[in-house]
Amino acid sequence: MSETAVTWRAHVGGELVEIPATIDGVRSALACDPERLAEFEAQLGSTPAMELPAVLAAYALPQQAWDETDATIERLRAGDFSGCTPLDDLGGDTKVSDPEVA
Repeated sequence: MSETAVTWRAHVGGELVEIPATIDGVRSALACDPERLAEFEAQLGSTPAMELPAVLAAYALPQQAWDETDATIERLRAGDFSGCTPLDDLGGDTKVSDPEVA
């Protein structure tokens, strides 16, 4: 029986790449970096189930993705909003209603 890798897709460096979407897949991807793998293993044991996808993505994404995210945040903090679309320009209902209000 052949096993198909379970992956997510992410844009990194303008390219669509696949990253592992299972604990074993992330372990395999981190095998070449024992320190990061140990960090991942240590964090897994205390991660609430609802937060597992975020932890998997955090360790599965290549460093380039984090560098791009950091650069975008710095650009926005500096006041450069080029490439951003204001919510009002998206059209449709952009209002968020309070879930407790009936």
